[in-house]
Formats: sequence, C-alpha cells, structure tokens
Amino acid sequence: MDTLEYYDKYASKIFEDTVDLDVEELRAEFLKDLEEGDTILDLGCGSGRDSLAFYELGYDVTPLDASEEMCKLAEIHTGLEVLQMSYEEMEFDEVFDGIWGHEALIHVPESEMNTVLEKILNALCVDGILFLSFLEGDFEGSRGERFISEYTKERLERLLNETGRLQIMKLWEQPEGHRESENQLYVLAKKIS
Repeated sequence: MDTLEYYDKYASKIFEDTVDLDVEELRAEFLKDLEEGDTILDLGCGSGRDSLAFYELGYDVTPLDASEEMCKLAEIHTGLEVLQMSYEEMEFDEVFDGIWGHEALIHVPESEMNTVLEKILNALCVDGILFLSFLEGDFEGSRGERFISEYTKERLERLLNETGRLQIMKLWEQPEGHRESENQLYVLAKKIS
C-alpha cells in the first residue's frame, strides 16, 4: 500500500483524529502578514479543519488534497470545493497570497522536495507567506503503511535557502507539551522576487 492508498483507506479515522486538533497558535502566526480576503492555498488539507478556520475568518481559501476520500470528507466538513490533485500536478502561477502546509510535505521524499517546492513557490505571489511543518529527525522511509521524511533544522534551512526564492522569517521547534505526537519543525517564509 502506498501513502495515498493509506489515506483513502483510513480517511474516516484520519478525519476523526485530526479534525479537532488545536493548531490555532500556528494559524495565527501564519495570518500575521495576511489580510482578510487574501487568497490561501491549504496544501494537503486533510479534514479541511484549517480551510474552514481560514474561511470563517474571511479568507478566500482553496483546499487541496491528493486523496479522493479525504477530499470528500473535507468538502462535507467545510462546504467548500476541494481540489483533488497531487503537488506535482499543480500548475498555478502566482495565485495565492498565502500557502498553508501543516504536515503537508511529511510524505514527500527528500529527492523530490525541490520539484515540489518549485510548484509551491510558483503558486505563491511575490511577498506571499508560506507556512510549512515537518517532522523533526533523520529518518526517511516507510513507517507502518506510510512513507515518512524527517528533517533536522539545519537540513530544512539549507533546503529552503537553496530555492533562492524564500526569505525565512521564522524557523522553530514544537513547544514543550504540545499536543502533536511527534516532534515538529515549523517554518514561516516570504517569497522574494
């Protein structure tokens, strides 16, 4: 089973496990440099939890997920149309003021990350805000039924700087006592011309 099949097979359980996860502080950090009405792409939207929160705050949100079953559940939960596509299929040209990717890239192999980041940066307007979170560590490979890529702070910083199109505004570790089960790294960056 590949990772996409995993999300299709266990969509209901994943929805239940993630729909109420409190990431309000992270969303607030992302929204600091955005204004009501701005366009946001929610990468790997999963349950639609964050898409719905952004929509209710007055943002123009586009949820996107590769899993057909997750898309169906997110549409029911949010009432928004969800784009079903992989990151590699994205063909946006500077459409979004902000791109939100909470745990969106944790299944992307490091060897494919430059290509995926290129697609993401093409979709982001100049001066647009990018939020991404990654699992912290040194592991890459199958864990259970899913492929996982972890990053150290140094590797992540190097990877983002190598794009030549991002200014890292903040790169931080998950606070102590945070509810998410695995250690995470968060990055907030601005697209530069």
